[in-house]
Amino acid sequence: MNAIKLTRTTALALVLLSGTALAQSAPQTDAQKTNSQETVKDKVQNAVRSVTGNPLAEVDTDMKHVLDAMAAMKPKPLPDLGATEARQQPTAADGANQVLREQGKSTLPDPAVMRKNILVDGGKEKIVATVFKPANASGPLPVIVYYHGGGFVIANNSTYAASAELLAKEVGAVVVSVEYSKAPEHKFPAAHDDAVAAYKWVTQNAASIGGDPQKIAVAGESAGGNLAVNVAIAARDQNLTKPLHELIVYPMAGTNLDTDSYKMADSSNVKPLNKPMMGWFYKNLVNSDADMQDPRLDIVGKADLHGLAPATVIADQIDPLQSEDLALADKLKQAGVQVNLQNYDGVTHEFFGMGKVVAKAKQAEDVAVKDMKDAFAAK
Repeated sequence: MNAIKLTRTTALALVLLSGTALAQSAPQTDAQKTNSQETVKDKVQNAVRSVTGNPLAEVDTDMKHVLDAMAAMKPKPLPDLGATEARQQPTAADGANQVLREQGKSTLPDPAVMRKNILVDGGKEKIVATVFKPANASGPLPVIVYYHGGGFVIANNSTYAASAELLAKEVGAVVVSVEYSKAPEHKFPAAHDDAVAAYKWVTQNAASIGGDPQKIAVAGESAGGNLAVNVAIAARDQNLTKPLHELIVYPMAGTNLDTDSYKMADSSNVKPLNKPMMGWFYKNLVNSDADMQDPRLDIVGKADLHGLAPATVIADQIDPLQSEDLALADKLKQAGVQVNLQNYDGVTHEFFGMGKVVAKAKQAEDVAVKDMKDAFAAK
C-alpha cells in the first residue's frame, strides 16, 4: 500500500512539475491558443485522474471546463432517480452555458434565427416541433428534420437548441426539431413511431414552413442520432421522400453494453455519460429484453443500411457509445453508403453544439455544416 501511495504521489508531482515547466518555457501552438487556458487546478485534477485511471484524464481543457461547471451544479446520478426527477437535473448544456457566462458571452437565443413551436403528426397523435429559421431568409429553404438526444428518457428541444440553431443559421435551412415521446411513459417504439410520422409530415408540409420539399435531410444526436438513421431507413422502406443527407452525431446505434468503449466508461465517474446511465436509459425504454434485439435499437447488429443517403458520422473519445459509432460508420460503408467519419479525441458525449466554448465542437460543427450545404447544393 505504501508503495502505491508513493507511486501516485510521485506521478502527481512529476506531472505538475513538467506541466509548469512546459507552460513557462514552451510557446503556445495555434491549436493550443484555440483552447481555454489550462489552470493549475486543471493540471492537478488531470494528474489525479491519470494516476487513478479515470478516462477523463484525456479530456481537453475546453471540455473539462464545461464538465467542471456542470459538476458544480451537483447533478444527482440518474440511475438513482425516477424519470421525472432525472429530467430536472443539470445537463452538459447547462455547463456550457455557465462557461459562456463566465466568459462574458451571451446565452440568449441568436436573434439571427427565429423559432416557433408548431404541431406535427406523431405516431398516435399530434406532437410539438420547434421550427428554427434564419430571420432574414427569403424563398424556399432546405429543410433539416432534427432529433435531440437524452437516451429516449430525458431532455427536450430546449436542451439541444444550440445545435438546431447553429444548423439553421450556418446551413441556411429550416430546422424542424421534433419533440418525440419519452420513456418510460411511452415505451419503445413510441419515439421511433413519432420520428417517422413527423418526418412524413414535414415532407408533405415543407412549403407551409418556408421549406423546399425537394431538399430535406435528417440529423440527430445520441438517441436522436438513432432516430435519424431509422427515419432514413423508413423513408427507403415506406417509399417516402428520401433525405439527401444524414447527420448522425454520437448515436445510440447498438445494444451491446460490453464493447471496449463501454468498458472504458464503466465507472459513474465518467461524465456526462457512462455505462450505468446507459443501462438506466435502456431499462426505462424497453418493454422486455427482446426489444434490445430489435433492429431499430441494435442498428449495428441487425439493421439493413443499404440504399441510404450519404452520412456524416461524428464520434468522440470519452463516450460509452464510441465503439458502436465507429462500427456504424463501417457498416454504412460496407452497405455502399458514402460516409464522412469524424472521431474527436479529448472530448465527451454531448460536445456537439458547444462550439462557442469548445474548440473541437466548433470543428465538428463546421464539418457538419459543410456536408449539409454540399448535399443541398448538389440537388
